[in-house]
Amino acid sequence: MSDAPRLLVAVDRARCIGSGLCARTAPADLVLGPDGRSAPARPDSEPSEELTEAAEMCPVEAITVRDAATGELVAPVW
Repeated sequence: MSDAPRLLVAVDRARCIGSGLCARTAPADLVLGPDGRSAPARPDSEPSEELTEAAEMCPVEAITVRDAATGELVAPVW
């Protein structure tokens, strides 16, 4: 088991426009649901450049990534 901090990924599905950029950038962490909108692929994730980039590049800022232990916002950085 990794000692890396776990991250919680959340998607505001009402805000998501289904561009698919996130799922293409971080396919291990984000998937497009049957409705074409993004959703977390699993309950928590390990830190990765791809996950941070996916949250940063969301055109409607629908994705947030937080440290599971502290709740601190990891991405996007506003």
